[in-house]
Amino acid sequence: MKLSEFRFDLPEGLLATHPAQNRDEARMMVLHRDSGKIEHKIFKDIIGYFDEGDVMVTNNTKVFPARMYGNKEKTGAKIEVFLLRELDKRIHLWDVLVDPARKIRVGNKLYFGESDLVAEVIDNTTSRGRTIKFLFDGTDEEFYKTIHDLGETPLPKYIKREPEPEDQERYQTVYAEITGAVAAPTAGLHFTKEVLKRLELKGVDVAPITLHVGLGTFRPVDVEDLTKHKMDSEQFFVTEETAAIVNRALDNKKRVCAIGTTSMRAMESSVSANNRLKANEGWTDRFIFPPYDFKIANSLITNFHMPESTLLMMAAAFGGYDLVMEAYRTAIKEEYKFFSYGDVMLIL
Repeated sequence: MKLSEFRFDLPEGLLATHPAQNRDEARMMVLHRDSGKIEHKIFKDIIGYFDEGDVMVTNNTKVFPARMYGNKEKTGAKIEVFLLRELDKRIHLWDVLVDPARKIRVGNKLYFGESDLVAEVIDNTTSRGRTIKFLFDGTDEEFYKTIHDLGETPLPKYIKREPEPEDQERYQTVYAEITGAVAAPTAGLHFTKEVLKRLELKGVDVAPITLHVGLGTFRPVDVEDLTKHKMDSEQFFVTEETAAIVNRALDNKKRVCAIGTTSMRAMESSVSANNRLKANEGWTDRFIFPPYDFKIANSLITNFHMPESTLLMMAAAFGGYDLVMEAYRTAIKEEYKFFSYGDVMLIL
């Protein structure tokens, strides 16, 4: 398929800048692949679509406050440092993005606020990418606390406002557990503990996987021929326990629902020879776009995504290109909210 097939006009007013007042009261569009039927619900209605033995596969990654601001030595210029991933915990070596990049060269030092934290630029990786080494004399615990105290909630650039105190809680799923993401797995933001409890009482299993969401999730596709697009790698983990729960549901012909494109990508990167989920860990750069034969999940919860995004492409691969694009036209007409803090779609 071509990039231009995923282009549409999104009115700026439909891009959500704040979350719904209550997590589980975002609007939910339900797409039925077998009939093409479209329903309009709210998220807490999801209870009615799942039964005993069904499984929801969540992504339990936890977002850390990845956006920091430092000052360049000598000039004092303010530099944004966006932490991508830790390369070597022992010496505090990190892969980062810097802005403005033209001011930052190998050998430069950055100072962070009134803290004792200093970083030295070790290498250039891309036009904005750098490898930096934090110079810090304290314990690991003190280092991570300093990063947490100095960092900001890494709201996507599409949300054109400063982070607010509520973002610390709301740009995080209620089941976030394992720190490592620089962006939230947004489909999961709609779950509350009450919804999870009601699903449990119905006999629906919740099986966690971990995929540490990176900024590559939001990187624009800049080639018309989708086969030439290269995804950034993201680290993932699928446990033996989760694989067993999912495979039991598949064997019993139950619903296996991927909570978000990140859960879907992790599962599709861990398929056994007999089309079952296998325990696995590693890095995945799998790019899913139509046509694609999904092996594990048979339902998907996902937010409304930006035009030409890889997330929209995966949703279209799962729901069917024509049906999903029709759903997006309906969403615009019905004024659903888009992107990380927006409304949600359930594809059955």
